[in-house]
Amino acid sequence: MNTPSILNDVTTRLAALRQEMKGQAIDALIVPTSDPHLSEYLPLHWRSREWLSGFTGSAGTLIVGMEKASLWVDSRYWTQALKQLEGSGIEMCKISGGSQIPYLEWIGAHLPAGATVGMDGRLLSLNQGRLLEEALLRKQLSFRPDVDLISPIWKGRAPVPKTPVFEHTRQFVATSRIDKIERIRHLVKESGADWHLLSTLDDIAWTFNLRGNDIEFNPVFIAYALIGPEKTTLFIDNEKLPDEIRRSLVSDGIGIMAYEDTEKILHRIPSGSTMLLDPRRTSYFMYRQANSGVKFVETVNPAVLLKSRKETFEIENIRKTMIEDGAAFCEFQAWFDDAIESGNSPVSELTVAEKIEQFRSKRPNYISPSFGTIAGFNENAALPHYQATETDFSFIKGDGLLLIDTGGQYLGGTTDMTRVIPVGLPGQEQKKDFTLVLKGMIALSETCFPQSIPAAMLDSIARKPLWAHGADYGHGTGHGVGYFLNVHEGPQGISYHAKPEPQTAMEEGMVTSVEPGLYKEGRWGIRIENLVVNRFYRETGFGKYLNFETLTQCPIDTRCIEKDLLDENEIAWLNRYHEGVREKLMPFVPEHVRNWLIRRTEPL
Repeated sequence: MNTPSILNDVTTRLAALRQEMKGQAIDALIVPTSDPHLSEYLPLHWRSREWLSGFTGSAGTLIVGMEKASLWVDSRYWTQALKQLEGSGIEMCKISGGSQIPYLEWIGAHLPAGATVGMDGRLLSLNQGRLLEEALLRKQLSFRPDVDLISPIWKGRAPVPKTPVFEHTRQFVATSRIDKIERIRHLVKESGADWHLLSTLDDIAWTFNLRGNDIEFNPVFIAYALIGPEKTTLFIDNEKLPDEIRRSLVSDGIGIMAYEDTEKILHRIPSGSTMLLDPRRTSYFMYRQANSGVKFVETVNPAVLLKSRKETFEIENIRKTMIEDGAAFCEFQAWFDDAIESGNSPVSELTVAEKIEQFRSKRPNYISPSFGTIAGFNENAALPHYQATETDFSFIKGDGLLLIDTGGQYLGGTTDMTRVIPVGLPGQEQKKDFTLVLKGMIALSETCFPQSIPAAMLDSIARKPLWAHGADYGHGTGHGVGYFLNVHEGPQGISYHAKPEPQTAMEEGMVTSVEPGLYKEGRWGIRIENLVVNRFYRETGFGKYLNFETLTQCPIDTRCIEKDLLDENEIAWLNRYHEGVREKLMPFVPEHVRNWLIRRTEPL
């Protein structure tokens, strides 16, 4: 439940917003979780939905009318949102289906025909903008995508980040930015376009072999880029470029302009030109800034496809990174087991995150977490995106299950894994649930599949063992992972909720998570996650087939397993996995952790 001071803040802010809406003749305002680059995680400057509502989850859309307000969230956040919105006057609404505009009916029910819906079009993708405008028109509602009503009322708002960028050096990068830009330019030309606007920060960071620190956990920086027939321009705040990097960019033939100049330059592109843009990764606002005489080719950014297919050199770096990361987590687990057994000092969910960071920070080439560590004990683990805070956390004591979802950013790769650790004695029902999740993880990990199959079509393989027992989970089974970039990276995603489109095809070199789960509200949650890379398996008369190489190197706790539920093949897979983990990690863990590693990797 929110404290009185937070509730007072929310009430005051909503009242101020409604005054602004009244002055602009806006009957309802849509406040998404977004920034002008359509990022998943946001700099503080653009966390307006969180500031207005008090809801701290990483996804959700707030709708504010003159009398009522609603917050729309998916199943990951239902419990959290109910708790944080209590007493605020904001209704929590569930997103449970595949609707592209889940809040449309709510708006229609609360607004009369002829009313006006407003939104800051910088925070809306072109695809979503078109869908929304058409849907509102059908309900006889007007759409104003040109209103920023937050800036006038947000006093003390954090500035747009201006942290310096840095090179992702050739020690870790196989292809120069000149070559990457030429590859993109070639694909742009093949598509029939002359120009290409890049708005998404991970695509820009990858293309220019630069990294930054503007968004917590994601090593990216605020910028736009425009690739033309002959010249490439990076639009970035002057303070962000150290002199050495500026000189390097110029010597590579890259023009540098102010971030604010992007709109002006788009308007100057000659009439009759054709621009490639990705309607899912370009804002509705930026699309409308182009010269009216410019034609468009709308397709996925070439950088999205190129960066998803890791090069051999990068995959080898990722393997090394996984060993360092796994060794750090083993060191943590050995410490944790000792701390729980001794009981000398209480261990909390916050302590878990702090200790994991402590052990990771000693590893070479480590930069930061790749997301906020999720450490949930018992009922807290039943919330897939639970986040302990200084004012709301649990101590780890008694019998139960501790779920830890954690990852790191290293110069040689991005990691993400989930493990479940028993505390005390796990019950039979807990062991059954754990084993069903493990069966799903093994089933997908060892499968082979046709090259270029849409990733979404693999989802049911991991769910089959759970479905057979009448169980399921609400989140996807896997997401793409960047190379020292965003921990969530497209285009592939293993989820039956996702449309199986051509750009989601599984190709060699893609790194993806495999993470089935099972959650029982108010009791416990289980998820087991490894990262895998697509590799060539064999070619038959039916074409090429791929399979997965498991990259994550960390024991899966066999104390949680109900062995009778595993078949011989599953036991063999787990024993092979643990044999490889022991062999790879033994030289990298401290001496006092080696006996622990041996115990945790003993054959089942």
